[in-house]
Amino acid sequence: MRPARFILHTILCLLLLSCGPQEKQAQEALVLTDDLGRELTLQKKPERVFAFASSITEMLYAVLDTSTIVARTPSDDYPEAVYQKPLVSNYPVDYEQVLALKPDLIFTVEGITPLEVAERLQQLGVPVYYQKYRTVEDIFTGIEDIGRIMGREQQARHLTDSLRQEVEQLHQKYKHREDPLKVLAITWSDPIYVYGQNTIFTDKLRILGAENAVQEVFEQPYPALTREYVLKLNPDVLLGGTKKELEEKFFHLYPELRRIKAYQHNRLYKPDDNLMSRPSPRVVESLRELEGFLYP
Repeated sequence: MRPARFILHTILCLLLLSCGPQEKQAQEALVLTDDLGRELTLQKKPERVFAFASSITEMLYAVLDTSTIVARTPSDDYPEAVYQKPLVSNYPVDYEQVLALKPDLIFTVEGITPLEVAERLQQLGVPVYYQKYRTVEDIFTGIEDIGRIMGREQQARHLTDSLRQEVEQLHQKYKHREDPLKVLAITWSDPIYVYGQNTIFTDKLRILGAENAVQEVFEQPYPALTREYVLKLNPDVLLGGTKKELEEKFFHLYPELRRIKAYQHNRLYKPDDNLMSRPSPRVVESLRELEGFLYP
């Protein structure tokens, strides 16, 4: 992940001297480059922000003075304090609601907010800053970016230092495992959508000495697989629901998949959906949960 670049532009406003000596006045503009390479210019350090992605909402609450967070979206449910904020629709975007909140900046994640929405908001005077994540480390870099943008570098760094230490401890614990477990995580049953190779889930498994059963890199991060493909993968562990839930919603549809090792060895688990899907400061909680599934 590419850290945000900060350029302080001093705009010197020279006043005419016809009315006597005047002081030079300067105004600082903040120029940011987000993870998509988009350049944004803010006239000042942002003081009113919120996020269109629940993962970044969690980051904001972990780093910022909560008075600077001015809204929540329907999918935001953590931390509990988020419910004290006004609700704004992010899908579809209610532009009138957004403008009424007068945000200085909106954070979002690649794939969550269409670029045309960001361009429309920019035209209305509301810049949108994108982050993207491919690894667990990218999450920490994203937290630090928020800290720099918002003038909360120390708070962000304190958090990421602690999280990195915990992740490294897990990595050291499992990095020498031989014959790593192959794990398949499904997000939908009909058709079968899964966590692909190019997702943070793959990096979480690497940290824990395991592998994503999906080794092929598809164009989509969450590809649809055929039952034949899943049989060929033959995962050791299947994530997506309890055994009862998977029997009703998955294996009932594809009875031949009961031949996979995960089913035969009763290695079927239901992860917390928010921990699993959100690249948030709770990533270590997600790793701990996965650790319990892999090495009960």
